[in-house]
Parts: sequence; structure tokens; C-alpha cells
Amino acid sequence: MLVTGNDILVPARAGKYGVGAFNTNNMEITQAIIHTAEKLRSPVIVQMSEGAIKYGGQDLANIVIDIATRATVPVALHLDHGSSYENALKAIKMGFTSVMIDASHHSFEENVRETRRVVEAAHAMGISVESELGRLGGIEEHVVVDEKDAFLTDPGEAVQFVEETGTDYLAIAIGTSHGAYKGKGRPYIDQARIERIGELVSIPLVAHGSSGVPAEIVGRFRDSGGEIGDAAGIADEDLRLACQHGIAKVNVDTDLRLAMTVGVREVLTKNPKEFDPRKVFGPAREVMAGIVEHKMGVLGSVGKA
Repeated sequence: MLVTGNDILVPARAGKYGVGAFNTNNMEITQAIIHTAEKLRSPVIVQMSEGAIKYGGQDLANIVIDIATRATVPVALHLDHGSSYENALKAIKMGFTSVMIDASHHSFEENVRETRRVVEAAHAMGISVESELGRLGGIEEHVVVDEKDAFLTDPGEAVQFVEETGTDYLAIAIGTSHGAYKGKGRPYIDQARIERIGELVSIPLVAHGSSGVPAEIVGRFRDSGGEIGDAAGIADEDLRLACQHGIAKVNVDTDLRLAMTVGVREVLTKNPKEFDPRKVFGPAREVMAGIVEHKMGVLGSVGKA
């Protein structure tokens, strides 16, 4: 069933579990996400970035909406990193049930103003809104933040921001970063900061840049001819703990990109003569489904639908 973000995330925050918000770019990714959610009886959020909208447009949104509407578990279609009021409204018109306005690169005051504009318009149409306070480092499509420009979310500002904007859920900067390169070894997560913000703010909190970048997937990527540096992701234990203190939405994109590419590479490496797309993308879909299943287990959303 197609629902709003609030329908999924408010119960998650209350129940101290997380819900995976997985980015999609095509049918196979969407199927891997939603069909796995049905298998595990888990609520789920399917995200499209502005890059995905440029790539797949209304056609891709319709694929998500159709599969979500027929699903037997709650599914929300979310705009990831909406860059403007206009783009948020465009997504709502396309059928999105949740939108993000990311004005975190502006001053606090401007972030409040832009977020409040989107909240007022979206709420008038029954759509829930995510916003961001603080800045994550790393690269995700049009979102490029040098590590020297990244800063963690201030708990006091979080309270003020939520009060002044009416946002439904808040993405906070806690040490995660976008992309496959999150530092050497185990990336640092500021659990004390999450706990403090969770004590002060009652709405669901969001963790961006939360792909695990599994060593097994990275190894298979290299073994099938891929080139990747010292990739590192967020530890499962850190995500489990974060969900106990208010993180309810956990964004995952890089893991699915790696998994899909691994599936394609392995088929073509084993059989260079293969050109049936069903035999190429079918196995890739299964690799992605495994990633989704693992993440749902980590976050504790299995059986919550």
C-alpha cells in the first residue's frame, strides 16, 4: 500500500526500530526493494533523487507507485535531497508521498524559511516532509560537500529548527558521509549526539550516508573486474544503536549500486556472449535483494508491517 512517510516513520520512532530508505533508478532495483519488504513483512521507503527523476521521470515514478500500491506492506515514495521548493512541488505532482527539502547549505535562517515553505505546501496536500540540519561530507549526485565544509548537527539548533519549520522528520549530521569512501577502518558515529538530539526532539530522525559497503560485495566487485579504492561503510552495530535513540529512517544507495553492478559484472564475466537482459539484470536483482534483506534485519523492521 502506498502511504506517507509519517505513516511509516512515526511508528518506527516509537518502536525504536529503523526503516530502510533505498534509492531506486529502475524497475529491477524497485522490485528488489519492495518484494523483499513483502517477504519480510517490513515497511519500506523507496527514494528517487533528482538525478533519478531526470533519468527515469514520471515513468520511473509510475513503476514505484504501481508496485507500491499493489504491495501488502506500507511503502512510501520519497524525494531524496530535493534542492528547491519548486522541485518538491514537482515531485508531489508526480505522486510522491514524501519529499525532502535540503537547504542545509544555506544559513540557519534561510534553511528555516525554505523548509517552512515546503512544509506549508506539502501539508496542505497531505504529504510529509524531511529536512536537513548540519552537513554531511561526501558525494551523492549533485550533493558534493568537502570534508572541511561538513559539520555536525547542534542539538539546541535542532529543537529550534523543528519548532520553527514544522518538519515531519529531520536528517542530522552525526558522522556519516555519502558515497563508498567514509574513511579508514570503522567510520566514527557520534552516538552521544544522536542520543541528545533524540531526547530533545520527538519527531523521527534520519541518517543519511548509511550504506554498509559490505566487504563481501566489494570483494566480488573487484573479482569481477571492477576497480574501487579502500571503500568503507557504516557498521551494523552503529545503526542498531542509533535506532534506539531516535533514528527512524536510514538511507541506503551506494550498497544497491555496488550490488547491481556486481550482479551484472559476474554474469558477463562468466559468459561474455550473454546479451539477454533478463539473464543479466535478473541475477543483479537477486544480489540487491540480499542487501535489502540484510539491512532490514539490522534495522529491526522485519515483521513490523
